[in-house]
Amino acid sequence: MTDPQQTNDLLDAVAKVLLRCFILSYLFLLLWVGCYLLAGDLLYRINGPLFDLTNHEMDLMSFYGIVLVKCFAFLVCLFPYIAIRLVLRKRAL
Repeated sequence: MTDPQQTNDLLDAVAKVLLRCFILSYLFLLLWVGCYLLAGDLLYRINGPLFDLTNHEMDLMSFYGIVLVKCFAFLVCLFPYIAIRLVLRKRAL
């Protein structure tokens, strides 16, 4: 059987990794939104003719991508982090 302290250490390490993943994915999200807001027309001029996309289609692709990254950040990184922290808190009591 495993030592409870080893399990707690492992859960703590996984929680730290998940928190870092959440922070990095949110920084990526902010970078994407910043590029979209500041250089949206430039991105359209470069990629629009290359892939035969309209301005509306480029806007939709950016919006859907931003939503996908945001959902990933919350569902895959933040919620498991919170769940692990709650388990560790309950074990400490």
